[in-house]
Amino acid sequence: MSKQRIEQLRALLTQYATQYYIEDQPTVSDAEYDRLMEELQALEQQHPELYDPNSPTQRIIGKVLDGFEQVTHAQQMLSLGDVFNKEELQEFVDRIWKQFPDAKFTCEYKYDGLAMALMYEDGDFVRAVTRGDGFVGEDVSENVRTIATIPMHIDMPGHVEVRGEVIMPKKSFEALNALQEENHQPLFANPRNAAAGTIRNLDTSIARKRRLDMYLYYFQNGEEHGIHSQQEALTSLQKLNFRVDPSWKLCSTFDEIWSFIEQASQKRADLPFEIDGIVIKLNRFDQQQQLGTTAKAPRYAIAYKFPAEEVETRLIDITLTVGRTGKITPNAVLEPVRVAGTKVSAATLHNRDRIESYDLKINDKVIIRKAGDIIPEVVRALPEKRDDTVVDFVWPTTCPICHCELVKDEQLADYYCVNPECPAQIVESMIHFCSRNAMDIEGMGDKKVEWLHDHHFLDSIEDIYCLHEKREQLLQHKGWGEKGLDKLFEAIEQSKQQPLSRLLFGLGIPLIGAKAAALLANEFGTMDALMQANVMRLQSINTIGHSMATSLVKFFGQDKNQQLIANLKALHLNMEQPQINQEEQTDSFFANKTVVVTGTLQQMTRKEVTETLERLGAKITNSISKKTDLLIAGEKAGSKLEKAKANHVPIWDEARFLKEIHHDE
Repeated sequence: MSKQRIEQLRALLTQYATQYYIEDQPTVSDAEYDRLMEELQALEQQHPELYDPNSPTQRIIGKVLDGFEQVTHAQQMLSLGDVFNKEELQEFVDRIWKQFPDAKFTCEYKYDGLAMALMYEDGDFVRAVTRGDGFVGEDVSENVRTIATIPMHIDMPGHVEVRGEVIMPKKSFEALNALQEENHQPLFANPRNAAAGTIRNLDTSIARKRRLDMYLYYFQNGEEHGIHSQQEALTSLQKLNFRVDPSWKLCSTFDEIWSFIEQASQKRADLPFEIDGIVIKLNRFDQQQQLGTTAKAPRYAIAYKFPAEEVETRLIDITLTVGRTGKITPNAVLEPVRVAGTKVSAATLHNRDRIESYDLKINDKVIIRKAGDIIPEVVRALPEKRDDTVVDFVWPTTCPICHCELVKDEQLADYYCVNPECPAQIVESMIHFCSRNAMDIEGMGDKKVEWLHDHHFLDSIEDIYCLHEKREQLLQHKGWGEKGLDKLFEAIEQSKQQPLSRLLFGLGIPLIGAKAAALLANEFGTMDALMQANVMRLQSINTIGHSMATSLVKFFGQDKNQQLIANLKALHLNMEQPQINQEEQTDSFFANKTVVVTGTLQQMTRKEVTETLERLGAKITNSISKKTDLLIAGEKAGSKLEKAKANHVPIWDEARFLKEIHHDE
């Protein structure tokens, strides 16, 4: 009876989910759905032998994954070529009509998300794989299971592969960014980035909470199931209860195609998801096959890309920010308006010259857009719409933060605050120090550093490494929990092991970018050796010119910077660069081997193990596959250990690993 009831509940809950998410016609109340879900969960706990990975209950169970296995696509996932105007699109369809005068085209929304392939065997969902580089993607099945609109069972036998786009709906995106802001976390730039970040998160509960969606547009092996056109494929996908937007259209003339594009452009802002264009696809599969593909894109389909969306709003104010070098940047404060998927209330104005060349005034109506669909910028003012409320903007003579006099760069259009104690510069310096290309301290984004400074927890770079001493005070503030703090403190502690190149870049030495920092670190090996170098020695290094050398000597010659480095040494930050020895790599056992490290090691940190292996010529990956040469397993190794055994991958414990590296070294 229990087995029968479990199967009945699974079928009912799947049916109700389809009616709710796909058909938008719920037939039971939320309370009734929740009651049935709880009953199914209880029965499955009583009967673990009846476990089914595709049960409706598995969508709501959070798991922490070790990593993502790489999977080779059975058929390459191609990207689409782009056209940007009516003339280019006309050339595309005319070229096809020249070969196939009877050709018809489907017009479909080009979703702005993450391409995904779904695989089913005899009706059961078995795997979801990202596009990756088109040939090899990542298995993200556990996260995809949390997407309620993706069926775990379909009514079609044999092997089925379908493809589409995982997206984050506008409502989900706005809710996510509101939560990010509340928790002092950096905001996501757009729904596409948010969807991609979510689907690759190792905690599946994150994916469930963020409410992703997926729209299908391709039946990869449709012909094996009697499907011979894109029109038939879309209809079949709908019948199988996949999410397919009903707006697609089969077109016979160019006028019909262009009319669809114009209508979609007008509807774009009101759609529940982001689109960045229209896909025009030759309908018949036999004709598609005759046209074939290039190395990267099909010849039978094209993406018409919408021009960057421009929106009118009002310039409420112009504010100034101070960067870590003291550079003054003007920013527009705008009436909030939606642009390319997000609400925009601020945009960069670059410098004083830009304000003057655009003739911008406070309360002007202005046109804004997102550069590259990411960074909001003011395009132009609309002086013809001015009224008597507009006010001239007066460029200040002093820093907006510390009120010291501003100095103009003689060669550029930029102004600078030259006060080294300016609080704004201190905050920006800490933000840069924690950033991904510097010390890469996860959890210490811009908003969090600003909050910690504003609430007097951080006043210098050194304070970052003493933050753990203020744990109890932090717990008194909203948005800070024990688990989050533990994770943050662990990330701060791990950053102490970053190589010298990261530390150099993080110090924000003028003119020294990430590449120059790596070059210097590899050349000198230690912080002490670098600090003792003079201008002539520094200039002897290829690509290090006089200006960079002078900047370095000046930086290391200042007492405050010498004290900063001494303090960081006392806090046990790494001041050395791992040296790469090509002869050592060639002779090493690990040379050219693919190695995975898992579990907890007692005598070395994970980072130390990784750096040692890379120095000895190994390639480090995060997942076990048939190409893996070795697994190094510490305590609590987890699923990677089991997968290695199943794939007959050699497994070493810590003692065996230490013995080998001591031999190699």
